[in-house]
Amino acid sequence: MDLSILITIAVILFLVIPAPLLIVLHYVSKWKQSREISNDDEQMLEDLWNLSQRLAERLGTLERILSDDVPDLREKHRRSEL
Repeated sequence: MDLSILITIAVILFLVIPAPLLIVLHYVSKWKQSREISNDDEQMLEDLWNLSQRLAERLGTLERILSDDVPDLREKHRRSEL
């Protein structure tokens, strides 16, 4: 057999068997890395959680103030929606 034929067969076999496997394994490892949350993302989520809690408290305070100032406000709003 000629050397060029052996090299051609070896290249074809590499392209058919190990190359697709290496590509799949590469993207599987990238996918697993992307599923993990980074420290910056974790800190950002904690900050957003704290902000949402503060906003919920403010909203509750505003609703109590409005309920005290205008007792039938919710009823008026409900009637206007109908």
